[in-house]
Amino acid sequence: MESFTEHYASMTQAIQKHLPGVDIARIERAVEYAAQKHKDQKRKDGSPYIIHPLAVAEIVAEMGLDLEAILGALLHDCIEDTDASFDEIARLFGSTTAELVEGVTKLTRANFSSTEQAQMENLRKMFMAMSKDIRVVLIKIADRLHNMRTMQYQTPAKQVSKCRETMDIYAPLAHRLGMQKIKWELEDIALRYLEPESYEDIMSYLNAHKEHDEAFMQSIQERISQRLSGMGISNTSYGRIKHVYSIYRKMREQDKTLDELYDIYAFRVIVDTIPDCYNVLGHIHDLFNLVPGRFKDYISTPKPNMYQSLHTTVIGSQGIPFEVQIRTWQMHETAEYGIAAHWKYKQGVGSGNEKDFEWVRRLLESQQDTDAEDYLKSLKIDMFDDEVFVFTPKGKIVSLPAGSTPIDFAYAIHSGVGNAMTGAKINNRICNIDTPLTNGDIVEVITSKAAKGPSRDWLSICKSNQARTKIKQWFKKEKREENVTYGRASFEAEMRRVGLPLSITIDPEVSPQLLKKLAFDSWENMYAAIGYGGLTAVKAVGRIRDDINRAVKAQDKAQQTNPLRTAPEDAAKKNRHAVNGVIVEDIDSCMIKFAKCCTPVPGDEITGFITKGFGVSIHRTDCPNAAHRHEPVQAARWVPVRWANVDDQPFDTTLELDCITRDGLLLDVAMVMTTNRIRVKELYGKDMPGGHSLFTVRFEVRNVAELDAIRNKLLNIRDVIGSKRGQN
Repeated sequence: MESFTEHYASMTQAIQKHLPGVDIARIERAVEYAAQKHKDQKRKDGSPYIIHPLAVAEIVAEMGLDLEAILGALLHDCIEDTDASFDEIARLFGSTTAELVEGVTKLTRANFSSTEQAQMENLRKMFMAMSKDIRVVLIKIADRLHNMRTMQYQTPAKQVSKCRETMDIYAPLAHRLGMQKIKWELEDIALRYLEPESYEDIMSYLNAHKEHDEAFMQSIQERISQRLSGMGISNTSYGRIKHVYSIYRKMREQDKTLDELYDIYAFRVIVDTIPDCYNVLGHIHDLFNLVPGRFKDYISTPKPNMYQSLHTTVIGSQGIPFEVQIRTWQMHETAEYGIAAHWKYKQGVGSGNEKDFEWVRRLLESQQDTDAEDYLKSLKIDMFDDEVFVFTPKGKIVSLPAGSTPIDFAYAIHSGVGNAMTGAKINNRICNIDTPLTNGDIVEVITSKAAKGPSRDWLSICKSNQARTKIKQWFKKEKREENVTYGRASFEAEMRRVGLPLSITIDPEVSPQLLKKLAFDSWENMYAAIGYGGLTAVKAVGRIRDDINRAVKAQDKAQQTNPLRTAPEDAAKKNRHAVNGVIVEDIDSCMIKFAKCCTPVPGDEITGFITKGFGVSIHRTDCPNAAHRHEPVQAARWVPVRWANVDDQPFDTTLELDCITRDGLLLDVAMVMTTNRIRVKELYGKDMPGGHSLFTVRFEVRNVAELDAIRNKLLNIRDVIGSKRGQN
């Protein structure tokens, strides 16, 4: 249980550090008054209630606010929760302090028809008070921060509701005010209760990699400090891991697992002057390789919340990208505490820069004649642009990530609604289920009892982690056989893509070790996990790639002890001269060309045909033109050939795709090729009888494994039902 003495000492220390010379006697009187008023009240953990006002006052002091704000923090619950009155507080501590307390106080004495209306009116009241005195909302944010820090003592239902309100209102508000340090803490605590599994996964990963991360950041920090100090630039530099909610958002927005993220490190360099900032930028770009398109100059063009800094993303010698933020000490204080570092009362004189919170007045002026529900709708739409707020047909507000679709909306309502979804209406008009939603849309989900459940395509369409999780749960429960088949194909395609032998997975000596590394008890269960989306094939192969390579090397080493492997004739064959990646047996050097009828690539079984005047033409052994090579009439012109060891040499090949005709299919094919960085030389399609289309795509690959991987990804496109190797 927390003690009064500890909290009082901690608050006093913060006040002396940030407000030296302040009138401590007035603070002590406020502490005595609040302690007396709250003497019969306890916190949820059984500690004296006065501990909460002391903690809020400490946070306010750390913001660097003035004496009146600290007094307001100490007394902020007196009017609401005790018999204290506005007049009494004004008489004892001044009218300004009383107005701050009144501004923070909820409208508990009014009668409302619902808790939602009470929340809306409380927000309206807080913003109205904020437009008169910005300290009101700063005290309110400090109040919410301490309540979040002690959230473990609340009931589970209260934890979820308060954390959701924090994410909807207070964290974006702290961001809008430029208070990044507090915003991050609010978001991280809220995530802990709203998405406990995701939070614990991220924390476990960060703890497991803590030593590596600290060593990496220390090495980068030393390079930066040594360079700048050597150039006579006074600086403070340090590295940090981005906060938990930031990592969670990156995972959600980029649809990546944690070990697939790279940009999770950030370094700060704090200097004395603005010219030093730009000087440091030059040295950073000299020390490390710049990532194009990732430089931002927020010094010459500050953000609306007053944030100023230079941002650049670079890559060090280890190949790991990281962000570097360069700013002055004044900019750093603003970045940490935002408007609290600049507001007019801090210096105690003048009227200050009212533009710092003009947006509050504009928001209120546009809402003078609206009811509470419309006000909250407009507040969220106007103020928080990283989310989209839409409505059910009955007028309930649903908050979704920006860019969300009707799929996200359906699963936000209920998993049963999403699983039974067959279509959607936006503003009473039928729409595609992948249509991005915009603020203020009224969304209606069309469902059917005959619905077969979600499509795998939905996983790439939806934006919210909630929708993805519920879709994956459905596939995990309902489609095991399909999951196993799909997962096996994806895993094998990825193995071929990276050049690993599939046979190694059935080796009785190696297989148990690989499964243990993957944390599965059978390959079928692992395939099922890939099938329903709980694991990606790329991640699975990545986990066991090193183990497979070691096993293959061990097997190769064992085979090399066989003397037959080192026979002179084998060595001569191995060293025979290759042309265009192909070795023609018994011919040291000749002209080579690849037959356009079958477009062979490394990994295909091949044979060679001696042409008249054009050297040897290379065909696949299953090519129709090579079908008669063993007949006596032609046998003399067919010669044995084999692939040499070729690295990074591209070969042309062609696939013909059998598809069900639909709009946008050609674009989907092109997107798959572009996403996988495949160089396409030709892509066209034509309609066929029976509602089918034939797409022909000619492109470059390095081997048949890469070709098979691309073929599998093309076959995963909706309405692509078959493929075959085609002609160039």
